Parts: sequence; structure tokens; C-alpha cells
Amino acid sequence: MSIATTYRTCPRSGLQFEANAEKLMIANAVAAVVFLLIGGVLALGVALTRWPAVHWLQADTFYQVLTAHGIDMLIFWIIFFEVAILYFCSSTLLRCRIATPKIAWLAYWLMLVGAIINNYAVYKGGSSVMMTSYVPMMAEQSFYLGLILFAVGALIACFVFFGTLVVAKRDKTYEGSVPLVTFGAITAAIIAVFTIASGAIILIPTWLLSLGVVDSVDPLIYRMIWWAFGHSSQQINVAAHVSVWYLVAAIVFGAKPMSERVSRGAFLLYILFLQLASAHHLLADPGLSTNWKVVNTSYFMYFAVLASMVHGLTVPGAMEVAQRQKGYTRGLYEWLRRAPWGNPTFSGVFIAIIGFGFLGGISGVMMGTEQLNMIIHNTIYVPGHFHATVVVGTTLTFMALTYYLIPTLFKREVINPGLARLQPYLFGFSMYFFCLVMMGAGTLGVSRRHWDMAFAGMPSAYEWPGAAYLMMGLVGISAVAAIVGGAIYVYVTVGSLLWGKRVEGGAASASREPTPLMAPAVAAQGYGSQGFAAPGTFLLAMVFLVAFILYYFVNWKYLSTVWGLS
Repeated sequence: MSIATTYRTCPRSGLQFEANAEKLMIANAVAAVVFLLIGGVLALGVALTRWPAVHWLQADTFYQVLTAHGIDMLIFWIIFFEVAILYFCSSTLLRCRIATPKIAWLAYWLMLVGAIINNYAVYKGGSSVMMTSYVPMMAEQSFYLGLILFAVGALIACFVFFGTLVVAKRDKTYEGSVPLVTFGAITAAIIAVFTIASGAIILIPTWLLSLGVVDSVDPLIYRMIWWAFGHSSQQINVAAHVSVWYLVAAIVFGAKPMSERVSRGAFLLYILFLQLASAHHLLADPGLSTNWKVVNTSYFMYFAVLASMVHGLTVPGAMEVAQRQKGYTRGLYEWLRRAPWGNPTFSGVFIAIIGFGFLGGISGVMMGTEQLNMIIHNTIYVPGHFHATVVVGTTLTFMALTYYLIPTLFKREVINPGLARLQPYLFGFSMYFFCLVMMGAGTLGVSRRHWDMAFAGMPSAYEWPGAAYLMMGLVGISAVAAIVGGAIYVYVTVGSLLWGKRVEGGAASASREPTPLMAPAVAAQGYGSQGFAAPGTFLLAMVFLVAFILYYFVNWKYLSTVWGLS
């Protein structure tokens, strides 16, 4: 039985959007931006409270705001957007209808209702348990119910994505292997299934505990399984935003990967090893053997690190090769100087690549080393690291992609192009500085999450050195600057959808056959490699390696001063 479908060819990009998939992408992307807006407003409260000179919110309000901020930003904003990316990478890039659109809408509504229930539970005031929500500290039962409903919806969306791949394969809408961007999305979806299953394994018993159905949940078991959910969520983000990097290289430069096999192999390493990075949250826990800790923080972790280093080399390398093929061959970096820096889709992604690698990547490897982990475990260094990965890496990448999707998917002109060009620089560089000073404060020992870093008026009160207060003040200033950058993104995005000039969207058709307009999207939808002639990128890789070695050495030197063994 054939299902009638209609396709729209975007005259600007040449991409074809199937009607049901297009509506689902729009709905999920809009929901994502709404939760980003909420999370951004909450971020202001967190930043102005951790800023010692301001110390805005009272303790109970601070923990409530911090809980909602973490969940809205790390789960709801990102996963809603990632679901839109999954549908784009399957239906749009493979030029096929979306599988089971009614079930896809069920997934969307489960996610939305779950997110609203969870937020309501937090705002009621009885669920200020942070994103980690460790037992035996309990939230209201609706807090856990909301997360479970959201997770079930996200899991269903993953299966709709897999079903769409089956539709494309059956209908022979592509030849050979799926495009690399779609392959990366498959990686993200596979990790998502593992991640959501881990969340269900521990959140469902915790929900039953909140209802009084079960008597207890072991705290150590909770922590271990929760981090298979909590940290692995970031691995979904890594696979998704790296896929977007390859997509942007294709749509901006017409770039193909330097080596399809190498890039696909790196994605496979993510599936096998990346989620093991969850171990760095557990290195101070009792009950885990030394052998387990050594294996997870050394041999296995190195394969995940290798995968990210491959992508960090091949994405800018693909851009360089494409630019050199266009004649930008003078010196090592004419290709980079002549890149479209006024295009926020490119500038946002390039800033994300550099920040994710130098700030998130190096700090993550250091933090994942068992001995070094003792220096910064449960200090504010930890959120400094994951803001470099989740915010600089993932959020800025998704923001950059939005500027491409506004005319392509939403059929609107971007309002205020000047602000749009400025936004990735303001947001990205503010977050660079924010992450650096936060990690600096953490290296000095400033605690993570706590309302008052000095514990004033308590027996445990402590007067930090002036450098620590300076660092936390700079955290507050840079956070406010980044929030302004985020507000500009929301303004430009929402404003473009509401009153941006309508773009001619292309005529609807029952045909999905490629047309001459497909040319701009060929690199993203095809298979092929373009070689390794990228000397500028290789030099950047060497700079990264030197920075990595120096930072590693500095931290080992610092560790050697912790105990007076001489």
C-alpha cells in the first residue's frame, strides 16, 4: 500500500522536504528554542548568585533555579533540537517520507508534556534536587514522571528515525552508503537508545520510591546507572553536533570529508567507547574497583578521545581542501582568511570547533584521568568543562545551524542580519572566557553548585584567596555577556519566524526525483572523499597537541604540590 506524500524543493539550498517531516522538524525546533529561552533567563539568576559581589538569590530560590536551568538546557533544549536533526538527516537528506508520522507526533507530545510536568514540579518548590537528583534526596513524584515521559517520547522519536532509514532503503532513495551526516545521526540515535534505557532503569524505580511503592533505591547503584544516562546524554550531543559540522562544511564550502572511511570509523569509536567517559563522575565513589577505574580512565577512554581528535582534524581539513580547490592556496591560511566569516552558520560552527577541542576536549581528558580527577572533583571546574562541551560545542553549533534553517526550513528571511552576524562571536567568545575562568576557580578549589562559596556564618566558613573571588566575579561578568548573546539568538530566531519576510518556498510536488536545484546540497547527500592536502589544518592540529601536552604537564605538576612528600 503506497502512502501519498508531497515534497517541497527549497530554491536556495536544493534540499527537498517531505510535508510531514517538515512540520515535525519545525515543531521540535520551536519547542527547543522555547526551552532555551527559559533556561537562559534562569541562567541569569545562577550567574548573578555565584558572582560574590552580587549574590542575588536566596539559597532556596537559587537551588530551585539551578535545577530548572540544568534540566531545561541540558535535556529539553538540546534533545528537542536533536530530534529535529534526526528527522532532517533521515527524511530530508535521504529524500524520503518520514516513517509513521502519527507516532512521531505522539513522541513530540510525550516529550512536550513531560518537559512541562517536570518544570511545573520544580517551580512548585518541592523538587530542588539538581539535575542529578541523587537519592535519598527526593523530589515530588511528578518530577520523575515528567522526565520519564520525556525520555519515552525521545526513544520513540529515535525509532521513528530508524524506521525512516528503512523506508529510504526500501524505496531506494539513495545509492550505496548513507551520507556521512546521516551516518553521524545514526551514531547519535544508537547512543541515545542506550542512554535513555539507562535513565529508565534508574528513574522508574526512583519514581516508584517517590510514590511509596518501593522502600529504597541504593545510592551507589543510583549514581552509577544515572551517570550512564546523565553523561551519555552528552555523547548524543557530541555525535549530533559533529554531524552538523560535516553538514555545514558541505553546505557552506561544498566540502566532502577528507576520508569517508576514517570519519565513519571515528563515529563507530563513539558508539563503542564514548559513553565510558561517565566514569569520571564516579572516581571518588567507594565500591568501584581500582581495575574498573584504571580501564575506564585510560585504555578505553583513549579510543573516544582519538575519535574526537579525528573529527577535529577532518572537519576543518575538509573546509581547507575545498577552499584550496577554489584557488585559495597562498600560504598556509589564505583558505581561512577568505572563509565567509560574515556568515553566522560558518562562524558559529568554526568557533564551536575550536572551543570544543581546546577547552572542552583537553579539560575533559584531564578530568577523566583518575589521579588528576582528585584535584577538581566536585569543584566548579566540572561545570566549566561541560559548558565548553555542551554550550560552546553543542549549543553554538545548533545556533549556527538555525541561521541556515530559517530561510531553508521555516521559509523566512533572517531579520537584522547585522545582529545575526555578531551573535556567534559575542556568545562564543563570552563562553570561552566564562569556561576558562570557571575552570580557573575550580582549580583553586571553589565548590560546585553551592549557593555561597565562602559558607559564611557556618562552622565550615572559609576565606578564599583574592584570586578565587576575582575568578568568580569574572564568571559572573562573562556569563551576563553570554546571556546577552543568547538573547540575541532568540530575538533573531523568533523575530524571523514571526515577522521576517516570507521566502518563496518552492512548489510542492509528489516527486522526490533530484532536480538541477539539488546542486548546493550534493556534498551533504553524497558519498566520497577529497584527500588530505590540508597543511594549515595539520599545523593547527600540532598547536592543539602542544597545548594538550603543556596543560597535562601543568596539572601533574600541580598535583605533585598537593601533598608535602618531600
